[in-house]
Amino acid sequence: MVGPVDYALWVGVFLAEVCCLTFLIRKRAFSQHFTIFLYLCASIAVSIGRYAVIAAAGFTSDAYLYFYFYSDTFLTICLYFVLMSLYAHVFSEMGVSKLVRGGAMLLLGGTALISYHMVASSSDRLVTKFVVELSQNLYFVGVVLTYLLWGTMMKLRENRTRLMQLVLSMGVYFSAFAGSFALGNLYPNFVLWRYICHLMTLWMPISWAYTFMKVPEDARMATARVVVPTR
Repeated sequence: MVGPVDYALWVGVFLAEVCCLTFLIRKRAFSQHFTIFLYLCASIAVSIGRYAVIAAAGFTSDAYLYFYFYSDTFLTICLYFVLMSLYAHVFSEMGVSKLVRGGAMLLLGGTALISYHMVASSSDRLVTKFVVELSQNLYFVGVVLTYLLWGTMMKLRENRTRLMQLVLSMGVYFSAFAGSFALGNLYPNFVLWRYICHLMTLWMPISWAYTFMKVPEDARMATARVVVPTR
């Protein structure tokens, strides 16, 4: 059943996403981060849709179950493209944006094929199991890609503060969700998982809102310099 804590966290996530979208528009950053703009719009629409399905059919209904898993996979794919856009920002000066987009599509297709292969032997709710498996696998892929991106940024001495904070926010989000899925499979009867998921979902729009509100687009983080001692 949906209790007061569920509704409070749900409303908190919704308001955080609306605030983040507002700051993104006010700071005129939606053109540079258009995929984030689209993700926030999609997430807000999904939140409204989930509430409407619960009001019409109930929290334990099959309609809500299907809508939740399908919409979650849709949002995960949107978030994957947000991560790929951050890759494009990092590699923009090298002129390899097309290669990044092509590689992103190949990796997404490969993840979908692997996810389908993992559930192909099941004949019961094959499509539903596929979207659940795809969503979980994309979270684990997101963890690897985010930390690869962070390592590349350190190698290239990337110092754009806003970009660094956006990547770190996604790293925390993907890591937390991937860990939650792993622990949830080990302890499926632990009822607090859904609250942990709500808190993790609340983390990212709050961190993004703070980034767009406080960090200018042209802000740079000072990098450490190696000082050679003189004799």
